[in-house]
Amino acid sequence: MSGHRPFAVLRQGMAPERRAHNAAATQEMLGEMALHELRQARERSQEELAHALKVGQPAVAKLERRADMYVSNLRRYIEALGGSLEITARFGEARVAIANFGELASQTRKRSR
Repeated sequence: MSGHRPFAVLRQGMAPERRAHNAAATQEMLGEMALHELRQARERSQEELAHALKVGQPAVAKLERRADMYVSNLRRYIEALGGSLEITARFGEARVAIANFGELASQTRKRSR
């Protein structure tokens, strides 16, 4: 195939400013993903995730389509992918990490016993 070159070769010919712009754009895209995109980026199938979550594959598909879910379900999903969930509130330039969701869940379980 004429005219086809590996991306690494094309990148070598780019100006440093263009490479920096591309790197920033890549990081921005990776910073925001839907759950199914995150799962695919982590190279996991719905079946694999379902096994880790001890649910059926249709439950994973349904979870990935939901616009609203419990924080605990989202935490389990992220942990099954090997990550950890952090929730941050933004107030203009200020950011505040919300740390007590796990604490609240364990306190509620203790009270209900």
